[in-house]
Amino acid sequence: MTNERGVVSQMELDDTDRAIVAELLQDSRASQRELARAVGVAQGTITNRLKRLEKSGVIKGYSVVLDPEMVGWSMTIMAGLRIEKGKMISVQKVISSDPRVFAVYDVTGDWDSMVLARVKNRADLDDLTKTVFTLDGVTRSFTHVVLNTVKEDGLPKPTSE
Repeated sequence: MTNERGVVSQMELDDTDRAIVAELLQDSRASQRELARAVGVAQGTITNRLKRLEKSGVIKGYSVVLDPEMVGWSMTIMAGLRIEKGKMISVQKVISSDPRVFAVYDVTGDWDSMVLARVKNRADLDDLTKTVFTLDGVTRSFTHVVLNTVKEDGLPKPTSE
């Protein structure tokens, strides 16, 4: 939620809100009737809570989670980039538009930006590193290939308190 000064504030979630969100994270296609049964509240409560959670921006949307390998992305890579002063936003905008890139972060430390991407194969990785990671404004980069994914869950969970 945004206050009158444009500052984003955290919405207070109670146990019912957290239970609804937890159920939706397991199955975003669950009906309101199924959610009511699982959470132990009336269906009207679910309807009202979902409207409030959506309006406040806690729930930004509903989507399908795909297995990257099953749809042709055989390799995941992480790259750190150093970007020239004054070019961060423009470089990140171009990088973000590449369909292989699924996350771009401003970070602290030795690198200015971290990029997560998926590629089809080594040739696609070669293309990504030689085109996207060598854009004008990128002064240095490193790329790591993920060998094994131990855990990957980009869906944030609400805090317990």
